Amino acid sequence: MKAQELKDMIKGAPWEKVFDFVKVMNNKGEEYGFKAPYAYQKAQYLRRLRYFCAQVAHESCGLLYTKELASGKAYEGRKDLGNTEKGDGVRFKGRGYIQITGRANYTALAKDLKIDCVNHPELLEQPRFALLSALWFWKKRGLNKYADRDAFTELTKRINGGTNGMADRLEWLRKANKYINTL
Repeated sequence: MKAQELKDMIKGAPWEKVFDFVKVMNNKGEEYGFKAPYAYQKAQYLRRLRYFCAQVAHESCGLLYTKELASGKAYEGRKDLGNTEKGDGVRFKGRGYIQITGRANYTALAKDLKIDCVNHPELLEQPRFALLSALWFWKKRGLNKYADRDAFTELTKRINGGTNGMADRLEWLRKANKYINTL
């Protein structure tokens, strides 16, 4: 993936975040299923990358936000998110480029990636960790299989529970399809 491609797709994104994004993707892409091991697979892997970039661009408003704008109070006491202690809703509100939410998700991410985001949730607001958390979420939920089937709506449902913001997500996908051409 090239920085200029991502910048062309997400025109308002700060160059610093674009460079961080591309650096992490180029270093970790294979681990998360975004590098084609064989030339004949390039189209499949480009679709994965484009789907990922489109979803991340929507969820982060073009790499601008790494923390949910709402307070997180709505998540207080949500046992399905693992929020069992007082203050968990606010403490473990959505962070990262795909908005990791809830004590259970932060705990699993911390264990898998060795990032102490349970004691320091704000780590997921840093661009590098914001992207790593999005990649973790993508892999953990098996989202490449939806990209492989060209099932963008189903993939969206797996990310946000419904089809909220679908028109915007599809516009980001149109841009990704136009600009992202390098694995």
